Amino acid sequence: MVGEEGAFVLGWDEVLTEEELSMTLKVLCMSEEEFKEYKEQDGWEDDSEEEENSTLSNEALSRLKTPCKKLLYDSVLLTLESYGADLKAEQDLLSNKEAYEKMSRREQQALHVRYGQKRILHQLLELVQ
Repeated sequence: MVGEEGAFVLGWDEVLTEEELSMTLKVLCMSEEEFKEYKEQDGWEDDSEEEENSTLSNEALSRLKTPCKKLLYDSVLLTLESYGADLKAEQDLLSNKEAYEKMSRREQQALHVRYGQKRILHQLLELVQ
């Protein structure tokens, strides 16, 4: 369901791997009985037209059912824990001109990427609270 990378791609305005995330949330939030029924009906390929045409925009994420929101929230927290520093520490480093200039160009770029990733994850936390 998630593909080779085992990750979902989030943007500022929507989920870029929305089909994978939608299917994963749908399956993980099913009861055992619902899952058996879904599997028996070959539901993997025959989703309703409405689901196929929906996008997982930020607005749509905030309207997810509570179990899906909780699953996403907990997953984001686990992802944020995997980083060495929190968002505030990265922000402080970016605003400290002296420390920032001592970093190599590669370290600066990595800092910007990490900071951007964390901001998107924090945004997602707010959407699914």
